Amino acid sequence: MRLLTTTILAAAALPAYAADPEFTVFDWAGFEEPSIFQAYIDQHGTGPTYAFYGDDDEAFQKVASGFRADVIHPCSQMVGKYRDAGLIEPWDTTRIPNFEQIEERFLDSEVFRDDEGVWFIPTDWGATAIAYNTETVPAEDVASLQVFTDAKYQGRTSLPDSSDDVWALAYLATGVTDWDDVSDDQFQAAADWLRQAHQNVMAYWSDPSEQAQLMASGAVDIAWSWNDGVVYLQADDYPVGFQREPVEGSSTFFCGYVNVKDAPGSEDKAYDFINAWLEPSAAKPLLDTIGYGHTSAEAMATITDEPAVAEGLADIDAPVLAQTPNDPALRQRQLAEFERIKAGF
Repeated sequence: MRLLTTTILAAAALPAYAADPEFTVFDWAGFEEPSIFQAYIDQHGTGPTYAFYGDDDEAFQKVASGFRADVIHPCSQMVGKYRDAGLIEPWDTTRIPNFEQIEERFLDSEVFRDDEGVWFIPTDWGATAIAYNTETVPAEDVASLQVFTDAKYQGRTSLPDSSDDVWALAYLATGVTDWDDVSDDQFQAAADWLRQAHQNVMAYWSDPSEQAQLMASGAVDIAWSWNDGVVYLQADDYPVGFQREPVEGSSTFFCGYVNVKDAPGSEDKAYDFINAWLEPSAAKPLLDTIGYGHTSAEAMATITDEPAVAEGLADIDAPVLAQTPNDPALRQRQLAEFERIKAGF
């Protein structure tokens, strides 16, 4: 989630954008865009200190290994992992005035909210679909996800170095639209399909700016992409299409912030940061700079008529695999198998 190519940080995960010494955010590159949390800056005179990661699993491993931050920005599938490891604590929603504006569909899981409290404040959501060069790739070729296994595009595709996103793609391509109940046969079919798709991959991108640069340089023509990669390409006047309605469908995801247990910085500033994010005024810069939707109904109402919403966030006439929390054992199995596939096995 990414405005400049992000070098994967060393295991120490040192802050890459230092500002407020009392508050550190561990986040995807690109979300340090000040206009998204302008209310925090107005209140404190500076933004948080940021450290960046390129992948949810990478972030978890660093935090589990001792990296210290105050809040982290995982996507929904990872929240249970942080909870199970005892790394996070519930938020006090009485200190978050706009909490009630968050759409219920983003909180509809006991992983996020239970008798112990609210463990996850969802803030942003987006789509994963086919980004393609409209000048070199005919529209009919991206009418199906099988374009990723088409021999015509050998060495011309890019997939995210993200287990969740590539498995969402593989499940969709093999007829699965809900990963909550995946059989062994369905897992194997998706794995076999991913191995075929791997043959066409020129590179696995680690963040959307890298994906955008791969396409802008002419190295690849087709990518399995988040909204932000498309936004970056559009900003450079690259001829990019975003096909969210292939016959097999596309995917959606949502992310948010967790409150680190025994965090080193200011707890008050953690709440100021979340409250800034949930201001309705955050929706427009989030859409403009990253292409994502906001989880607050009030915030989304301020951008309903924006063209980028219709292009990248509106309902579609195709199946959708929602990347909601799934079985941790299956997720670990997917992660291990993806590493094998990337290694050529």
